[in-house]
Amino acid sequence: MAQKSFRKSQLVAFNNVAAGHDGVLSDSSGAVVVKPCCQAEIDFYHSAAAHPHFALYIPAFMGTLQLNSDPDVAANLTPTVTATLPNADQAVELPATSAAAISHAPIVEKAWAPSNGGKITTDLAIVLENVAAPFKKPNILDVKLGARLWDDNAPPAKRAKLDKVAEETTSKPLGFRIAGMRTWQGENAATADDNSSTPSKDGYKLYDKTYGRQFSAETVRRGFEDFFLLERDAVAKGPARKVINCFLDDLEALKFVLEREESRMYSASLLFVYEGNPDALKNAFSTDNEEKAATNGFDSGETHEESDEDEEQRAAVQALKLIDFAHAQWTPGQGRDENLLHGIGSVMRVLEGLLGSK
Repeated sequence: MAQKSFRKSQLVAFNNVAAGHDGVLSDSSGAVVVKPCCQAEIDFYHSAAAHPHFALYIPAFMGTLQLNSDPDVAANLTPTVTATLPNADQAVELPATSAAAISHAPIVEKAWAPSNGGKITTDLAIVLENVAAPFKKPNILDVKLGARLWDDNAPPAKRAKLDKVAEETTSKPLGFRIAGMRTWQGENAATADDNSSTPSKDGYKLYDKTYGRQFSAETVRRGFEDFFLLERDAVAKGPARKVINCFLDDLEALKFVLEREESRMYSASLLFVYEGNPDALKNAFSTDNEEKAATNGFDSGETHEESDEDEEQRAAVQALKLIDFAHAQWTPGQGRDENLLHGIGSVMRVLEGLLGSK
């Protein structure tokens, strides 16, 4: 693997854009996410290699870093070798594809932040692709999946706390809730009337976790209307309709995969990204097959005859990934993950409603 070296001082603060996670870093090109995590999440990413269809729907796993202060330790970052992130005077290796064109910068703009919650006390960090990097102005939505949000190892107090969150939000009835989002509004981004969103200096409107918690099963459609910049109760048309169709095709393919896996993934999230720049989005739909969705290379049974140009075109339109695997494991013999599938099905029904089909 071709590699290029850069120093710890060239890692920059992450611009938390969806549900947020304290302590996340990136290289200044914005190509990677360096996320503090637990060993269980690292183990799950390693294990995903044995599930190639599933692996198409998670961010590319590039390796791990040890966030410590030992100035004498440095190693190469590969998908199977742990690297140590040393002091600022010591270099660390990254693949050239992710470390190229580095220029010093204080913030990574086009970024998504995993939604595990607050800061994790750990020296471990996982290095993943930044799913939002290919987009000019990515609109990003984090949807937390599951009516049950805790794994079998959770203590009673945490179970009670998370059950209360589920009861008070759409998590319990629908198996999902909106954990956070970010939409490009231009320089005139305004604050929502409910004070759950704020304009940012870069023309985005940011929606925090309280925004998604205000919805009921009957009103959660409004959150998706905000994400796709639709009027209230309107049927999606034009580019928005095409993007929603793309997401529905991706969700159908992901559902197909998960129905054939035996796993439990508590508090995992769906990460939705689409191009928020209207001109860039229009250009992305300028080629043939614009009604076809990106399926991340997995064929769920339909025939898709596509050129490389078609694939690249769709990649600039939208992306869907499953993220956040601190409480995920494969469970042979226990059947499919109905908790996760319930949430995905509910999301699909909401999107179908935006198209006027239900």
